[in-house]
Amino acid sequence: MLKQLIYTGLLFLSCPIGLLAQNYLSPCDIDLSPDKQTIYVTAATGKKILYVDAGSKEVFHEFALNSEPTGMIPAADGKDLFVTAGRYYGRVYHIDSETGKLKQDIPVGHTPMSPILSPDGETLYVCNRFNNDVSIINLKKGKTIARVPVLREPVAADLTPDGKYLFVANHIPDGASNLDYVASKVSVINTQSLEVTTIPLVNGAEGLRSLKLSPDGKYVYVTHLMARFFVPTTQLARGWISTDALSVIRVSDLSLQYTVLLDDVDQGFTNPWAIGFSGDGKTLIVSAAGNHEISLINLPEMTRKMEAEAGNTTKEVHLNTHNNLSFLQNIRKRIKLNGIGPRALAVAGNTVYVAHYFSDELEVLDFSNPDNIQRSNYRLAPEVLMTAERQGEIFFNDASLCFQNWLSCATCHPDARTDGLNWDLLNDGMGNPKNVKSMVLSHKTPRAMWLGVRADGETGVRAGIEHIQFKVRPEKDAKAIDAYLKSLEPERSPFLIKGKLGKAAKRGKKIYEQLGCGQCHPAPLYTDMNMYDLGTTLGQDVGKKVETPSLIEAWRTAPYLHDGRAASLREVFTIYNPDDRHGKTSELSEQEIDDMVAYLLSL
Repeated sequence: MLKQLIYTGLLFLSCPIGLLAQNYLSPCDIDLSPDKQTIYVTAATGKKILYVDAGSKEVFHEFALNSEPTGMIPAADGKDLFVTAGRYYGRVYHIDSETGKLKQDIPVGHTPMSPILSPDGETLYVCNRFNNDVSIINLKKGKTIARVPVLREPVAADLTPDGKYLFVANHIPDGASNLDYVASKVSVINTQSLEVTTIPLVNGAEGLRSLKLSPDGKYVYVTHLMARFFVPTTQLARGWISTDALSVIRVSDLSLQYTVLLDDVDQGFTNPWAIGFSGDGKTLIVSAAGNHEISLINLPEMTRKMEAEAGNTTKEVHLNTHNNLSFLQNIRKRIKLNGIGPRALAVAGNTVYVAHYFSDELEVLDFSNPDNIQRSNYRLAPEVLMTAERQGEIFFNDASLCFQNWLSCATCHPDARTDGLNWDLLNDGMGNPKNVKSMVLSHKTPRAMWLGVRADGETGVRAGIEHIQFKVRPEKDAKAIDAYLKSLEPERSPFLIKGKLGKAAKRGKKIYEQLGCGQCHPAPLYTDMNMYDLGTTLGQDVGKKVETPSLIEAWRTAPYLHDGRAASLREVFTIYNPDDRHGKTSELSEQEIDDMVAYLLSL
């Protein structure tokens, strides 16, 4: 087994430990070599792949990359590693695991994630999160042979053992948010025909993070949140606002069979993330990144209960389906972890390796005896100074600071953006839900909230702690969250062409200027920070002025308008612009509207 490599290339550097500058690692993925002797850790902000000895738990080697890695998968024979990395300029790095040689550098889409190898090892599938598609790569040719559109922000995938179906988890809902049913969905790609089937999840399903097939290939398990967006946010108890779930899809007929709640009656299992299985396939392991736990679930017993309830069509069972907080009682063991942010795990037999995103630790648990679980923690790098921004990011994602651990700021603002839902937060009345806004530029563009009921981002942070998390916390916590939100940088648009406006977007920019859109949306923030009555408010909000949102990252913040009624920017101008109060667009041609939308999606 490799213990020391020296390889220097244009794209990455491989060198012995101790020669690279230390920084936060932020491990986001973890894999085991086929012989289970090496643990591969993907360190996102550290821009590294770490080799950890499974016996000593020591980091004995690392690859340093030029861009942030997002995921990795070793080949079945252990000789090759496939690493997805980068944001706008997404890449797949094909690395010889023994020599460190870069064998292939394959361009893919915007923010590639979740690399999956075909059974024969000749094809690699990659989710391009912000292109909303999946790359299919022929590894012999070293190039993409097809890109298959899915829905919105594909973040995780897995392949059936026969290689026929690729299941893809779409992170947040697509479409308008002012509807009775709003939920993320799972896309299924037939790898032969490239036809796509859509599997809707239960109402309120959002924030999908991980997707795994069962060891026997019969079921697909998906972790996600289950937002109760259709009720006012008056309380947190019993998951009134948000619960945490594991949806189970039956492979044989590509259908949702059941949705298991991972919470207990008086404690959330917040922001469920990673999934794994014991060596014998009898234990399902799920991590809760929001309150730093894992659950060990008796899989045969859960399957038995699930199949029994799914087959029962009585009214009482139907009403209780997807809402049973006691479903896992007596068949699940919750284990509080020592690290912070368990976003990745791998399992070998009855040993689970957990990578902690925020504490840069590897936590190892032996659950051979569930009544006496052995555990130990190992740092993946020396501790570094905790900045206010990093502390704020931890607080933003930490549900253990919330009443009964039901939610974190990231529950409604995944990655500090939007969850694509409407919420009735009671800060401007009841019965008038509003579309969740991105936190990017929130502290640079006061006021906060759609009706401007909070003076600025700072006020909004403190109100959220008190009225959404139902907690009293020290001012330093809010200041840290402020620092994190102020540090956010807009992501480059996937609609740019080589980093620049395309032809349609250039034409659209001229139309934007001719219509005077810049009067209310001036550069560089693309908002004048004023409020206007554009005739879009309804019910008790009729006639009220609405905040002018920034157009930065408009490509990422659908649906649009204060109540999310517009699924696309085109709908903003063609359907929801009464009397041209939102810009004089009624006289534009179809091509001109397309061009202006192309420009706005490029910001």
